[in-house]
Amino acid sequence: MDRMPLKGIHHVSAITGDAKKNYEFYTKTLGMRLVKKTINQDDPSVYHLFYADERGNPGTDLTFFEIPMAGKTYKGTNSISTTSLRVPNDESLVYWKKRFVEHEIEHGEITEGYGRATLAFQDFEGQRLLLVSDENNDGVPPGKPWDKSTVPVEYGIQGLGPIFLTVPKLDLSEAILLNVLGFSKKGVYTNRDHHDVSVYETGQGGTGGEVHLIHREDLQPERQGRGSVHHVAFRVENEEELKKWTSYLKELRIPNSGFVERYYFKSLYFREPNGILFELATDGPGFEGDEDFEHLGESLALPPYFEQDRKEIETRLKPLETKQ
Repeated sequence: MDRMPLKGIHHVSAITGDAKKNYEFYTKTLGMRLVKKTINQDDPSVYHLFYADERGNPGTDLTFFEIPMAGKTYKGTNSISTTSLRVPNDESLVYWKKRFVEHEIEHGEITEGYGRATLAFQDFEGQRLLLVSDENNDGVPPGKPWDKSTVPVEYGIQGLGPIFLTVPKLDLSEAILLNVLGFSKKGVYTNRDHHDVSVYETGQGGTGGEVHLIHREDLQPERQGRGSVHHVAFRVENEEELKKWTSYLKELRIPNSGFVERYYFKSLYFREPNGILFELATDGPGFEGDEDFEHLGESLALPPYFEQDRKEIETRLKPLETKQ
C-alpha cells in the first residue's frame, strides 16, 4: 500500500501556564492570528489556543495547551528544543530585533544558521523560539500573514520553520525519520554552541519541511512544564492517507494511538525512540467549518461531541481579554 510522502510540518503544540498572557504575547506582540479558541479535548477544563497565519493553513499553527499548574521546564535532551517561525526575508529580522527591544523581549543577535538569517528569542515563560528568514526558500510555500495583525504584513510571521529536536541517541531518531517517515538527510552543520546538527527534509523541503536533530549526550532528559513543547505534527494529505499510515505503523509494531478525531483535522500519535511525541495530522478539514473567515477565534469553538457540555465548560474558562 503506497503512502504519499509527508508534506512538511503541520503544527507544534506547546504548554503555557497562563492563557491570558499567552494570548496577549502571540497576538499582540508577535502579531499572529488566534484562529481557534477551543479546549484541550483530553481535558476540557482548559484552553487549547491556535495561533497561525490568516486562516490557519497547515504548516502555520503554533498551538498551546493551558496547564495552570504546570511547573518550571527543566531544559534538556529527549526534547523539542526550539520552534522556528518563518518571516518573509532578512530585512524582516531587522524589524523584529527593534520590536523585541521596544517590547523588552529576551532575544539574541541576527546570525546565520544553515545558510539562513535567524533571530533567537523567548516568550514570557522561556519558550525557545527562532525567527527564520524565508529569503532563499524554494521549498514548502509559506502561509499568508493576517492583514489585521499588529505587525505589518511585509514583516509578518508566515508559518512554522524547521523544528529542532535535541536527542542523546542520534541514530535511533534518524532511523525513524529516514526509514519510517520517509524523510531524506540533507546535511550536517555545527551550530553556534559548537554542536553537530543533522538536517532532514520531507515533501518540498525548505524552511517548512525540515527537522534538525541536535546530538547531545551531556544533558539530562528535559522535564516538561510551562514554556516547553509537547509535540510536533507532520502533514498528511487526507484521512485516507492517515489510515494508510496507521496500518503501516501497526505492521512495524510501533506503539501508537491509532486514528484520533480532532474535528479540525484527523490525527495519529506515537513516540520516537528518544521519547519525543510525534503526530501525523491531515491538512483538513481546517478551521472554517464552525466559524467563518472573518470571525475565526472570536468565540469559544467546541467540537460537536462537546456541545452538550458547553455551559459547564464556559464557566470554568477565564476570558482571554479584559472587557473595557
